[in-house]
Amino acid sequence: MMAITKHRRQLLVIIAEATLEKALVRDVKRLGAHGYTVYDVRGEGSTGVREGAWEADRTIEMKVICEEAIADAIAEHVLAQYAPNYGVTMFFTDVQVLRPQKF
Repeated sequence: MMAITKHRRQLLVIIAEATLEKALVRDVKRLGAHGYTVYDVRGEGSTGVREGAWEADRTIEMKVICEEAIADAIAEHVLAQYAPNYGVTMFFTDVQVLRPQKF
């Protein structure tokens, strides 16, 4: 059996109002991420229930796997640019990937 080599990266998860999706996509790419994944999500938090029943109520979850410095830069930008005026939640977790050139 072939041995696998794991490489450390950071997973940044951004949960935000769907209206921010295009701007977030532009920003994460500009700040150095090679890719991202976006989901439509629903939930409840400090700002109430977001069911996604109408366009202004939609929420997305964006996942970005990248180097730690890039994840930090993205998070700092999102906090400064969007968090003061939009519903935004972010968190990090350490991950291991098999093809580091993709991230």
